[in-house]
Amino acid sequence: MATHILGIRHHGPGSAKNVKTFLEKMQPDIILVEGPPEADGILQWVSHKELQPPVAILCFQPDNTEQSAFYPFAAYSPEWQAILYARTHNIPVKFMDLPAAHQFAIDEAKRKDEAAANETPSTATETDAVNNAALQNIQQQQNSPVYKKIFTAAQDVETTAATPPIYSDPIFHLAQAAGFTDGEKWWEHMFEHRHNNEEVFTAVGEAMQALREALPGPEGEREQLREAYMRKTIRQAEREMYENIAVICGAWHAPALLQMPPQKADNDLLKNLPKVKVECTWIPWTYSRLSYFSGYGAGILSPGWYGHVWKYPTDDGTRWMAKVAKLLRKKNMDISVAHVIEAVRLAGSLASLRNLYRPGLEEFNEAALSVLFNGEPVMLQLVQKELIVSNKIGTVPTEIPKPPLQLDIERQQKKLRLPATADWKDYVLDLRKETDLQRSIFLHRLLLLNIKWGAKSDINSKGTFKEQWRLQWDPAFSIDIIEKGTWGNTAEEAASKYVIHEAAETNNLQQVCQLLEQCIPAALPNTVEMLVLQINNLAATGADVMQMMQVLPGLVNITRYGNVRKTDAALVAGIVTGIIARVCVSLPAACTGIDEEAALQQLDLFIKMNDAVNTLQQQTITQQWQQTISIIAHNNNTAPAVSGYTTRLLADYKIIEADELVKLFYYAMSSAAAPAVAAAWLEGFLKGSGTILLVDDDLWNVVNNWVQQLDDDTFTQVLPLLRRTFAAFSKPERRKLGEKVKFGSSTASIKIESGIDEERAAAGIAVMMKLFGYNQHQ
Repeated sequence: MATHILGIRHHGPGSAKNVKTFLEKMQPDIILVEGPPEADGILQWVSHKELQPPVAILCFQPDNTEQSAFYPFAAYSPEWQAILYARTHNIPVKFMDLPAAHQFAIDEAKRKDEAAANETPSTATETDAVNNAALQNIQQQQNSPVYKKIFTAAQDVETTAATPPIYSDPIFHLAQAAGFTDGEKWWEHMFEHRHNNEEVFTAVGEAMQALREALPGPEGEREQLREAYMRKTIRQAEREMYENIAVICGAWHAPALLQMPPQKADNDLLKNLPKVKVECTWIPWTYSRLSYFSGYGAGILSPGWYGHVWKYPTDDGTRWMAKVAKLLRKKNMDISVAHVIEAVRLAGSLASLRNLYRPGLEEFNEAALSVLFNGEPVMLQLVQKELIVSNKIGTVPTEIPKPPLQLDIERQQKKLRLPATADWKDYVLDLRKETDLQRSIFLHRLLLLNIKWGAKSDINSKGTFKEQWRLQWDPAFSIDIIEKGTWGNTAEEAASKYVIHEAAETNNLQQVCQLLEQCIPAALPNTVEMLVLQINNLAATGADVMQMMQVLPGLVNITRYGNVRKTDAALVAGIVTGIIARVCVSLPAACTGIDEEAALQQLDLFIKMNDAVNTLQQQTITQQWQQTISIIAHNNNTAPAVSGYTTRLLADYKIIEADELVKLFYYAMSSAAAPAVAAAWLEGFLKGSGTILLVDDDLWNVVNNWVQQLDDDTFTQVLPLLRRTFAAFSKPERRKLGEKVKFGSSTASIKIESGIDEERAAAGIAVMMKLFGYNQHQ
């Protein structure tokens, strides 16, 4: 009976090649692979022609989908090659890691303990104990003989006596001892590019053993449990009389499986572990999600590059540089064959200078930067995205057992010709076409379920019949689909029930209106009717007029979909009419007795409300709104800013004009009014546009005279408010106002009507120009 421990690096093409070669030579009768035992039942799909990596095993807790884990595989993953070998040669293959059922339960218990601990802050004694334990662990590592030997070999002669740093990656210590500053690069040259590594697994085991002795105690309880379960699985295979056992595990675990402790010790560790229910399935994965930068703990820096190394192990760089050149030609760059040859030669020369037997990715990048990119690092970023990482996505057979909602989504993706791709793709949908309309409905339903595969963006179109979407698939969406699958077996059913649930959980009118706005384009008529009923009830019982003004623009916007989306907008129109009536009744009282901050907030709501009324273009509603703002404008108790803005609206509607408008303006800006009140009224009147001051000289003179009669102290007090008012104008408006100050009739009025000398007139002009933000010297 022989048990062979093959310590590998996850997603390493060299490790995958070595595993494949070793298995073909040894011909085991069972293979044990590091992975979740719950997934043993779906390993039968590995030999299926439609299961093409990169793919991942998804383990999840059905009643708590937040508890989930992915186990990804690429074609060059050693575990994938081992499983594929077993399926091809019809021999048993099993996962041997600590079951996800135990890991999820442990994680859940840990979160509960942390939550309980956060409720009662740790004492200083506990904190000191943790710090002391960490310090002792560092000192223990630094005093170990292997640690000292590693860093002595790597230290430069001129290095000071400072304590060498502790790195979280144990491989770094071996890399530094070999003269490398990067553990990733050292491993790549030692294992991923080398051929005929017959003793590689023995060497890996010895190296990891030395590191585990030199750096004790980094694993923690979780790693001890995992290794104990691996050993338990190996013992079980031996009891089942398998004589030639191959064990594929991460290199760090190899020493723990080579030296078996007493069985009782492992059994005691694994005794009475908590457990939850777990299910598993296959899902497509992407190279970008294999990347270390995606947050994947066992990720690699260059999945696309490793894919090339796996497919072309003997490539001297010519094929790789040809790929780079092809990419650049797609970007309309002039790249010749001579460039490729020169870049390959330069990469080889760099490898020789660095005492490497062949160039790696770093050498090829530097060569490409010099020869192909003319020293422009921006193009190297393009190669990083398109080739070094790549956007490749795997495929999964449709026959694989999946949740019903996921099957429905995949069916609609195929029917509507919306493939799930790792790279983003833009779609402009014309809602007058049936296929595009169904695409829009499908994407809106997914948004309601918080499955954000598509992001909608604005499009330059005068109508409402076009939408622009950007789609990019993320494998993590599988978790969201499983979670929302509890609400229904189809996207339509799940979206409808989920929205009804969300609406029932809130009494906030604005939130319910937002749900309604999202439901209309998702074509959920029954849900729309229920939301309309709830909005009516909330609006009838609610007394917050500001909240009703907030939701009104969205409801008015919904009426646009009546024709294009073939939905009945009459229901929504009835709500709009009722809310506007309630607003008009309650709004005048809401504008009195409020401070400046509340008044400014009201101005924004007034603007949106006025736009909504104008969008509806219904005479009855418009007249009702005009009567309301007239009451507000003529009420002496109305907040000055709101009074000024409503006066401006009356002028825009041509309800007051000419002499009457000037009279109201004089009254608001008279010397009898407090300067701060007059300034606030002016801010409201000029809200959003100063054009009226350019075209109406009478109003201009009122403002001009009012500013001139202010004494210096008062002017200093109101200046910030006035500057805020004029700063909101567009740059051309401010320039024109400045020119009017400098060259307009107001200059003469300053000189003649006020009876002051030209020096003071010039000073007045300077003040006005400063107020308008205009440079007098221009």
